[in-house]
Amino acid sequence: MTGEGTSRTETVMGTLVTVHVVRAGEDGVDEAIGHAFGWFHEIESICTRFDPRSELMQLAAQAGVPVPASAILYEALQFALMVAEESGGAFDPTIGHRMEACGFNREHRTGEIVRSTISPADDVSYRDVRLDPDRRTITLLRPLTLDLGAVAKGLAIDAAARELESYKDFAIDAGGDLYLGGLNPQGAPWSVGIRHPRLDNELIDTLRVSNQAVCTSGDYERRTHILDPRTNTTSDAVASATVVASGAMLADTLATAAFVLGPQDGIDLLTRMSVEGLIMTPDLKRYETRGLCRAS
Repeated sequence: MTGEGTSRTETVMGTLVTVHVVRAGEDGVDEAIGHAFGWFHEIESICTRFDPRSELMQLAAQAGVPVPASAILYEALQFALMVAEESGGAFDPTIGHRMEACGFNREHRTGEIVRSTISPADDVSYRDVRLDPDRRTITLLRPLTLDLGAVAKGLAIDAAARELESYKDFAIDAGGDLYLGGLNPQGAPWSVGIRHPRLDNELIDTLRVSNQAVCTSGDYERRTHILDPRTNTTSDAVASATVVASGAMLADTLATAAFVLGPQDGIDLLTRMSVEGLIMTPDLKRYETRGLCRAS
């Protein structure tokens, strides 16, 4: 995201987020970028499992009763449960306690280790969550800890993109999860390099996108671990899964689900959900959807 325009970078949601609007000097652009970052901070404050004061963790403390939810938390969890159902549990937002047990429990702003006081059963799953759309309440049928990391970051990217859509040409990069509006500074669709899962500083492919999100889940030589919620083991059939979709919440969540499902089932899920994607196995075998748009 270089060249002319207006850019701003902040640390939020445990990663660097950069917002770039291609044409500098347009009325209100600095204010719009500020509002875009406001969504990241608000959604993080509601959906984080690293702060006992967040709405998400307050919900976790009230298992067994319907709890009124904010529009943000309700939307995020409703979407997460939809993908959990579509993926047969390969994506599951009730994996929070298991993530914590694997060491994913450090608050990025303070470095503090966060330990929940909840002791869920080993077999909790997304089926233990009930939503009431009329009353907009959430009921946890059993004690459990939700993890909405991928969903919340994607939701924030999408909300930020809506703040910027009147400027047409812009890019949002949240730790490598992207939304690319309109055209790049050269007036062409944005070029997105897909990181090679085994060679540092190299690309495995390059895509061309406009008004779409691109999100990748990868193991990157085991520096990252993605759990299979169905088995409580680390997924190892995929090295990286990249999804191109109309929004980042959809792309980010499906990239995680496809990574867990494995290459063929992952591609089947992406096709069923009408998105495009590229899945690489540890031995660099390539699986992709038919409509993937590469840079020439």
